[in-house]
Amino acid sequence: MSVTDAGAVNATVRRPAAQTPFQRFVADYTESRLATIAFILLIATMVLALIAPWIVPQNPYDLAQVDIMDSRLKPGTPASSGKYTHWLGTDGAGRDLVSAMLYGLRISLAVGVMSGLIAMALGAAIGLVAAYVGGRTESLIMRIVDLQLSFPAILVALMLIAILGKGVDKIIIALVTVQWAYYARTVRGSALVESRKEYVEAARCLGLSNARILFGHILPNCLPPLIVVVTVQTAHAISLEATLSFLGVGLPQTEPSLGLLISNGFQYMLSGEYWISFFPGLVLLMTIVVINLVGDQLRDVLNPRLSK
Repeated sequence: MSVTDAGAVNATVRRPAAQTPFQRFVADYTESRLATIAFILLIATMVLALIAPWIVPQNPYDLAQVDIMDSRLKPGTPASSGKYTHWLGTDGAGRDLVSAMLYGLRISLAVGVMSGLIAMALGAAIGLVAAYVGGRTESLIMRIVDLQLSFPAILVALMLIAILGKGVDKIIIALVTVQWAYYARTVRGSALVESRKEYVEAARCLGLSNARILFGHILPNCLPPLIVVVTVQTAHAISLEATLSFLGVGLPQTEPSLGLLISNGFQYMLSGEYWISFFPGLVLLMTIVVINLVGDQLRDVLNPRLSK
């Protein structure tokens, strides 16, 4: 074997193995240390919210576990029972703030995720139909989308909550009504590009049904921008729900959320009992920020042309 052949063999041996698409995605995503930390914090937040009933010292909405004598205790004050310490203090009803925040975080995340998924399914289907059918149908759908987006989201949500009433299911309906248009416009724009490509024409020539072409061929190629919109709109839904609950028109007192906890402590701010609103507000801010950071990095990875 010549020296040239030996060098070629060694170069072949040293060549790294080809990465799978998932490995490339992980490598691109972890290039941003801030986005990686945000993703870890988001997963930790979701896990803490899921296991809250098993790790918190009390169920803050079980009257048998709440002592009114513990009302508005400062952070680090032991409970009247002496079994645990209120590390972040208590609110006006004597509820442990750590327990109340984790229970509230469960509701806030559930409302944001559920409304985001339902709005995504509805908006994606409408956007696909508009792009694929075209003509007057597309014009009518897009005029409805434009009309929906012309109104402030908080105003539409307030009107719907006033009609439907309070409750988790009612606020999810309101948020879906507010959000679906964003998904419809995003999917319609991507589907217009995809529907003019050769593989769609080939699928039509093969006699595939419109539903199979739409959901089996066009929709998978519209997923990258759709995933980014999901993260942004989930954070938007959480902030909207918190705003509605803070105003007293969102969730009832028996179904806690971070916005409701902030509202409950707002009346005590001037008396110096800041912790009742401050810590739930901090958790809400952190949750929205980490979701947006994850969405920004997903956008850069899925569409490198938009990255800086």
